[in-house]
Amino acid sequence: MANLVLLHGLGANARVWDTWPDAHHAPDLPGHGSASPLPSYDFAAMAEAVAADLAVRRDVVVLGHSLGGVLALELASGRYDVTVSRVVALGVKVTWTADDLGRAKALAGKPVAWFDTCDEAAARFLKVSGLLGLVDPAGAVVDHGIVEQDGRWRLAMDPGTFGVGAPDMPALIAASQAEVVLARGERDPMNSDAELHALHDQVVTLPGLGHNAQVEDPAAVAALLR
Repeated sequence: MANLVLLHGLGANARVWDTWPDAHHAPDLPGHGSASPLPSYDFAAMAEAVAADLAVRRDVVVLGHSLGGVLALELASGRYDVTVSRVVALGVKVTWTADDLGRAKALAGKPVAWFDTCDEAAARFLKVSGLLGLVDPAGAVVDHGIVEQDGRWRLAMDPGTFGVGAPDMPALIAASQAEVVLARGERDPMNSDAELHALHDQVVTLPGLGHNAQVEDPAAVAALLR
């Protein structure tokens, strides 16, 4: 396979790909895990930071989940000195209401929340990332998603990342220099078959899977790359 890059979703981190079956490069997105925060967040700035992290910039295939799917499409525009041959954008929320954007902006403006115990911080991480019930609460993705400081705990995620905004999916798909596949789990509440088909002619629905299909069934999602 070409050089495979895996991009996690909002609130998660690169360790969510630990069970992935193929060789890959999986960075932490800006403001997540061990990656540095940005002064402010938009798709271009986040894609630029991801591109700077890539050792290989040619013949790249990008699988992105949720926010990572938007960044995959952004990278495929050719504006970042990365040659992307194929994009699989999985679980992207493509319809945003004013209420959705208002809630996201409010979350982005909140101060960092501190917790007295590691378990409390871990529970918050699992809720924010949508991984509750899907990963081991004592596993690497949770450990990488929380930070201890002076006996208290917080999420490694910068709250400002919530403010990244809504993607212009028609423009991103039109600008892509790569083959694009839009994918979703059948039970994903973040999008619908109709919404994706209205945007693009290459759409795949994965039976029985939810928003984090890449965690629920890595092999099924990996098959989209072949």
